[in-house]
Amino acid sequence: MKAIVQKDFGTTGVLELREIDAPEVGDDDVLLRVRAAGVHAGDFFCMTGTPYPVRFAVGWPRPKTYVPGYDVAGVVEAVGSKVTHLEPGDEVFGGCTGGLAELVRAKADHLVRKPSGISFEQAGVIATSALAALHGVRDAGKVQSGQHVLINGASGGVGHFEVQIAKHLGAEVTGVCSARNVDMVRSLGADHVIDYTSEDYTEAGARYDLILDNVGNRPFSECRRALKPTGKHIPNSGHAGLGFVLAAMLRSLLVSQQGRPYLSSPNKEDMDVLRQLIEEEKLAPVIDRTYPLAEAADAISYVGEGHAHGKVVVTV
Repeated sequence: MKAIVQKDFGTTGVLELREIDAPEVGDDDVLLRVRAAGVHAGDFFCMTGTPYPVRFAVGWPRPKTYVPGYDVAGVVEAVGSKVTHLEPGDEVFGGCTGGLAELVRAKADHLVRKPSGISFEQAGVIATSALAALHGVRDAGKVQSGQHVLINGASGGVGHFEVQIAKHLGAEVTGVCSARNVDMVRSLGADHVIDYTSEDYTEAGARYDLILDNVGNRPFSECRRALKPTGKHIPNSGHAGLGFVLAAMLRSLLVSQQGRPYLSSPNKEDMDVLRQLIEEEKLAPVIDRTYPLAEAADAISYVGEGHAHGKVVVTV
């Protein structure tokens, strides 16, 4: 089968399209023929090997046959002996490792049936980013109806899902983005949109119950100015950077406002929640760009630049 294989850490030249053996399927696994694979910041960090600890997950001192890609959508080819909720021929989406390939082995509990009415490309970008948004808004943020929520990086891969989920939960949402993405963020349901190139949300005078920060371009001491006395500031550790996250955590120990990150991991129950929201037309993925498998390195590099609006997908 064809797959993108990483041979070292660095820029796009460390990724190449190769023929490799198809994966074997265990009792709890599914063999999936990939139709589309989402790309996100984690793929860029793994390609470049920064921050350094990611190298131990990819291969140390350098990768050997590592295949990038965490999010997929496709058609089930075969299932393990203990898999009961899926069967060959099912159209599914979810999380895995090695998604930038024609075939991938995935844990059955990390896959659910594809929502009706959306394409494989749309389904392939849901798992990591939409789950991170759900866990940030619903679980870490504990958003309630009527609360005021600000989302910094509202047009990005995670942010555009956060806008929609926060609105679904009844919040009044303010999105922060660049001028070119203002209309897009409004179309997602944001009540207010701030163009960061002309206005500083930390100086605008508004106070929020929750700030979801996917950018990490302002220190916690400044973000506090935009929080209510018991407000929460939640940095997205996948985008904001480890130093920013740790600084927010430490400083929040000294004040009433919280500055805590959270962990998001795939599970079937929450994947089903996302599927239902999509089928009820309360959540919709936005696709920025689509690349063929042979150009996956360019897709990862583009995401790493930090200017994608919505999601980037590789078709297989």
